[in-house]
Amino acid sequence: MKKIVTTLCAIAALALVADAAFAGAVRISQVYGGGGGTTAPATYSQDYVELFNASGVTVDISGWAVEYGSATGNWGSSSSNYLVFPNGTTIAPCSYLLINTGTAGTAGPANPAGDFNGTMNLSASNGKVGLFNAVNANVPCGSEAPGTLEDKFAYGSGNCPEGTATAGLSTTTGAVRNNGGLDDTDDNSADFTIVSDPVPHSAASGPNTACLAVPSMKGTWGAVKAIYR
Repeated sequence: MKKIVTTLCAIAALALVADAAFAGAVRISQVYGGGGGTTAPATYSQDYVELFNASGVTVDISGWAVEYGSATGNWGSSSSNYLVFPNGTTIAPCSYLLINTGTAGTAGPANPAGDFNGTMNLSASNGKVGLFNAVNANVPCGSEAPGTLEDKFAYGSGNCPEGTATAGLSTTTGAVRNNGGLDDTDDNSADFTIVSDPVPHSAASGPNTACLAVPSMKGTWGAVKAIYR
């Protein structure tokens, strides 16, 4: 009986850790808004938004939406300012999803192959991007349907950051979440770095190997798994 109780406790502990890892696991990991132009220089011809799944399980994001808002505008002010993921859309453990979006310009090279194509034209300098588990069409910051906002990122004078917005972007710079998407302190300015010539990842890029490492410290999922191997 003692062994059964111990095993059940271990399973419960694993479930709690898995739930904690899953909650908020999918987040915005890169934003580039400098595409669509005709005057060089530009790193890419189109804007893009990259997502990252920081958990060790596949996450189904069917019906979720990536939404763009101008610096002081509403989320998804029109249907061209959001992308809804179709049924069956998933992100593998510790892996990425790339949305190339907006009108392609002539100032930069073509974007790397993405997983989805959207119509959002991001500002090259100031704006915001949100990730929602249900569409929030044309709603202001702070008026999102309860429980639907998964992550948000603001740059320059964007009015809806997590914590503090990052510096503004340009046609040659993008915002990249640190440690391949792992950093998440709920402060955009701390979690992202503005880099020149950013390099996006797609589902085909493979997983972040640092994310896949199994911890072994006492009290972690890795320690519990080690006991019952």
